[in-house]
Formats: sequence, C-alpha cells, structure tokens
Amino acid sequence: MPPFMFILSLFFLSSLHLSNAQPNPGFYPSYRFKTSQFYRAFDNLWGPQHQSVSGDQSSVMIWLDRNSGSGFKSKHPFVSGYFGASIKLQPGYTAGVITAFYLSNNQAHPGFHDEVDIEFLGTTPGQPYTLQTNVYIRGSGDGRIIGREMKFHLWFDPTAAFHNYAISWSPYEIIFFVDDIPVRRYPKKSDNTFPTRPMWLYGSIWDASSWATDNGKRKADYRYQPFIARFTRFTVRGCSPDSPHRCRAAPPFGSGLSTRQSMAMYWAQKHHMIYNYCRDPKRNHFLTPEC
Repeated sequence: MPPFMFILSLFFLSSLHLSNAQPNPGFYPSYRFKTSQFYRAFDNLWGPQHQSVSGDQSSVMIWLDRNSGSGFKSKHPFVSGYFGASIKLQPGYTAGVITAFYLSNNQAHPGFHDEVDIEFLGTTPGQPYTLQTNVYIRGSGDGRIIGREMKFHLWFDPTAAFHNYAISWSPYEIIFFVDDIPVRRYPKKSDNTFPTRPMWLYGSIWDASSWATDNGKRKADYRYQPFIARFTRFTVRGCSPDSPHRCRAAPPFGSGLSTRQSMAMYWAQKHHMIYNYCRDPKRNHFLTPEC
C-alpha cells in the first residue's frame, strides 16, 4: 500500500473509532442485481394460510399466531451467490419470536446439515432486537450442533422501515451485510469449518420461546398476536450445482473486502456487536478451530 494510502487509512480508522455515525462502505451490492418476483424464486414451505404475497409479487408478509408460523423456500439449491432481502420487523412485544432469512440444507441432510443464518431475535418494548448471524457446519439439533454466533444491536430501528440484509457466499468466504455495511466476514480456513454442499434459501417466522429472548426467560405471548414480518426486494443471484465451474468458483464481487468495506465492518463490530463466539471464555474453542 502506498504511504499516503496507509496514512489515509489510519486517519479514517481513527475517525471510525470515535464516531458512531454509519460509514460509507464505498460499494453497494444490494443494487448490483435486479430483484426477483416472489414466485419466480420461492415456494411456500409451510403455513400457507399465514403468508400473503402482494399482487405484483414484489413482497410477502408472513406471520405467527398461536396456530402456526410460516416459511418459504427457494425453488432451487445453490453452491454460492448473493442472497438479499429488505425486511421490516414488528414493533412492541415480540419476545420468543424469530424472523429468519437463511441458507440451509437441513431437509436434504437431516441431522447433519449446513446453515448460514440471519436471525432477528424478538424482544420486549423498549429493548432492541438482536440480529444474530450464525454458521453451522454438518451440525444437527441433537446437541452436537456447533454454533458460530455473532450478535449485533442495530444502529437503527428495524421496525420503523425496511432495511436490507444479505449473505454473500463464495468458495472462499461468507460475508453478512446490513444495508450494504459488511458486519461479519467468515473466511474459509478448512473444509471442516466451511459449508460446501448445496443449500436452499429460506425465510420464516416461528416460535423459539425456549431460547430466543433472554435465554428463554421471555416467552412468546400470544395476547400480542399476530407477529408479522414483511419481506421485499428479493435478490437471489447464485450458482446452482449444475452451473459451469467458472460460475461456482468465482466470488459474487471478487474476493475479500475493500479497505473502505473493512473499515465499515470494523465500525459495525466496534460499536454494535454484542457477542462473538470466538471471545466467549465459556465456549470450547477446540470445537471452533477457526477462532
């Protein structure tokens, strides 16, 4: 790096250290691709009576009540790509409720699946939502699953307007974005700690009272039903298992993050990250060698 660029980077980094204002990442992947109509990209997975698609298929509303939640699933699996949506959450009491946008192959590999999660953990009035990012590698739900959670309190109110959330998955790394700010980069360090099998894209809302809010102390309260999540601006741009190798081998936007993106991620993690599994002394880090 030229000396003047190094000095500029140090200056910008120091300004981010002092400022809580959202930085400019210099690159906006959510605007690089055309959005998809809902039924061109997805099918209902469960709870069809709790799902409403707009007439032009640009958006979907899903909700949870005491009878059911709802979910949708991409028509095709992917082995890499960029996957995004703009989401608006419900205000008020939502403890125990999870709204999720994620990649998974749990139906193809039950008990031994991979998963890349963006999850919104419900909350109580006056308290912020928690955005949880997570990566599972050949895990299951029977106690052998190894979560790789990083959690954030967002720098805006996710119930007041739509905001964009996205996952970029390449053979080399996974990057999580919030309004085009990279909040987490998960690089591939070995085949044992990185998802390589095809995954489908999902969206859902469901009752996770056993763990979602205050470690399960706060439960879903159906006096406040229905709990509604709204999705729009779907971006589903990925390579299928049958795509040419040049598609599957190429990252969606090139490898790694630019200097400005890296600085923006530093800002997000410094000011808004509330949990990092790699820094948790209670975790057995023998099971997470990537740390």
